[in-house]
Amino acid sequence: MEEILQGIDWPWDPNLLVGLDSRDDAGVYRLSDDLAIIQTLDFFTPMVDDPFVFGQIAAVNAINDIYAMGGKPLLAMNLVCYPQCGDLNMLRRILEGGLDKIREAGALVVGGHTVDDNEPKFGLSVCGTVHPQKVTSNRGAQPGDRLFLTKPLGTGIIATAIKAEMAATEAAEEAVYWMSLLNRAGAEAMQEVGVNAATDITGFGLIGHVFEMAWASDVAVEIHADQLGFIQGALDYASMGLIPAGTYTNRDYLADKVQFMQEIAGNKQDVMFTPETAGGLLISVAGSKAGLLKEALEARQCRFFEIGSVLHKDFSAIRISR
Repeated sequence: MEEILQGIDWPWDPNLLVGLDSRDDAGVYRLSDDLAIIQTLDFFTPMVDDPFVFGQIAAVNAINDIYAMGGKPLLAMNLVCYPQCGDLNMLRRILEGGLDKIREAGALVVGGHTVDDNEPKFGLSVCGTVHPQKVTSNRGAQPGDRLFLTKPLGTGIIATAIKAEMAATEAAEEAVYWMSLLNRAGAEAMQEVGVNAATDITGFGLIGHVFEMAWASDVAVEIHADQLGFIQGALDYASMGLIPAGTYTNRDYLADKVQFMQEIAGNKQDVMFTPETAGGLLISVAGSKAGLLKEALEARQCRFFEIGSVLHKDFSAIRISR
């Protein structure tokens, strides 16, 4: 994709605070000195059988991009691909699931677009607002920062196990819980404390999104694998080979961008490279504010893991240690 986009003369505007250059979660455009809008979209195929739950997860995955930028969701539009001869009651349940999470986020549905497609897909285009001085992009990480993650890893592995009809009920239920959980609490904690950078963990997996933050911020980063959290069963299913194709794509792309400082178990590596659905927030916060961020997250009952640190300026391969 990067090769395809090279050489295109994209429009530029001084009010475009976040655009294509940082590989960020969404675009941010300043309307005035105290108001900016955030624009994002995302949609994908079902990863669970229940249409209502699928709608919830797809909506959360899109809305979380607004939270990753430090914003508040405002408006949403449905993006639907669905077979014309398909069960319309099932489509209704997908839309109801999406609406459930849009309401929870305090946003409004204002329309959408539907395309006849043999393979169902659903998601949202979401518009949010943020103060121009409080945007949390992925390019502000600084030396001495500590890195936090607000959800355990493993949704991609568990979704693969679900499709293979090999996922235990408890593992599937935990994965659905995390995939359908909005990142609002984490975003509120970020805004309260003031952090240097943030992004959410989705299709590029943990390592891919850590790389994007480190590259955009021009810093070196170290991740401690033993400090990561994993959904129950994720490591076991990875050991069984229940790994989505996206894992291998991510690993190949990131091969020269990662340095393993110590031996890390293969199944743990696989989960770290595997795409996540509606993953947690990756937050880079000054070391002096790390305690305040922990307190703000705990006050909102937001689970978190301290997973690493920013070492110094000048980007280098992501260091993975125990």
